[in-house]
Amino acid sequence: MASPNGRICMRLASSLRGNFTKVLNATLNILLLINSSICLLGMPLAPEKGSYPPSSVDTLRYKMVRPLAIVRLTIIAMAWVIFVATLPISLFFCIKIVHEYKRMVVFRLGRVLQRRALGPGVVIVLPCIDEHHLIDLRTMSYDVPSQEMLTKDSVTVSVDAAVYFRTCDPVATISSNRDARVSTRQLAQTTLRNVLGTRTLSEIMSDREGIALQAQSMLDEGTHPWGIKVERVEVKDIRLPRELCRVLAAEAEASREADAKVVSANGELKASMALKEAADSIASSPAALQLRYLQTLARISTTQNHTIVVPIPSQLIRSISSHIYKISA
Repeated sequence: MASPNGRICMRLASSLRGNFTKVLNATLNILLLINSSICLLGMPLAPEKGSYPPSSVDTLRYKMVRPLAIVRLTIIAMAWVIFVATLPISLFFCIKIVHEYKRMVVFRLGRVLQRRALGPGVVIVLPCIDEHHLIDLRTMSYDVPSQEMLTKDSVTVSVDAAVYFRTCDPVATISSNRDARVSTRQLAQTTLRNVLGTRTLSEIMSDREGIALQAQSMLDEGTHPWGIKVERVEVKDIRLPRELCRVLAAEAEASREADAKVVSANGELKASMALKEAADSIASSPAALQLRYLQTLARISTTQNHTIVVPIPSQLIRSISSHIYKISA
């Protein structure tokens, strides 16, 4: 005959066995429900017959995926249960508002939700399993610091530029690069140095638009995998050393002086030719010389001068001097 303590232990064991059986049955029912919901959603947990030749690798893969999918959906179902059970308090923490100029990338259990960015509008974030990131889609500007470099003809210049870029693929911006904006800024500096290093000083001073277009194409090609679109690159200022500025100013001044001397010489040549033609014309008519003399006197009298210059023919002076020489002899 069993002792009272033995009977108590037997009753406790039978009750625990019954409770464990109930919990196990409930767990199996939940798993079967999840499995049926997966099948209804069109997510096969085993390879379909006749779809492709079965292999040991596929069988192993599906054997591994099936429990993982069940666990994943179980966790998601538990998160929804927590969300519903804590209403309306959970609304203050789980509902996020995404503005028109932003997008939200949600990672649910480490995977991108719906494989795209969400928004604008209201987005529900489940507790404990969702991680969200907000991405601004507006155009941003970046002032490239002054870059001092050597040109192709070994001249030291300092260049300031501005880069305008925006996010075109939020998922790639989050997934492909840890900080896409900082990487874009660093790439802008190196790209500007590389582009200017292949140009001479005269090309840099005269072809700013071409330099900007080349830098934009190179930047856009490098930032496209990061989900960044470079819209524009502008060269703001090009600074030269003071010694080089003085040399260039002296060279430009000498060039301008040479051009001025050439222009003055051409003017004198044309003036001499015109004077020769006028002299030939006056020599053919003695009265024209007298008229020219009277015009000169009229011009002098208009300025209130008291000095009148009277031209004397050189032949008259020679005849008078020769006559005086004969008398003295």
